[in-house]
Amino acid sequence: MVDETNTPAETPAANPELNINDLAAMKSIIDVASQRGAFKPNEMVPVGTVYAKLEAFLAAAQAAQAAAPQSTAPQAAPTDA
Repeated sequence: MVDETNTPAETPAANPELNINDLAAMKSIIDVASQRGAFKPNEMVPVGTVYAKLEAFLAAAQAAQAAAPQSTAPQAAPTDA
């Protein structure tokens, strides 16, 4: 019999990853779902609150990224001459 249990490295919960692109995708999903009428009127306030938080976070992340130095190349160490 083959053991098909997942090791911790193989399960998504073991190494959760959430990045800026995921948050932007979530914002887009909320946009599409709301345009298609997926939310009931009484659900719009919490959805709108989360959407506003995502929008503010993404704007701040974009501003921080723009303010960061563009060069990621390592600088040469000074030489002893």
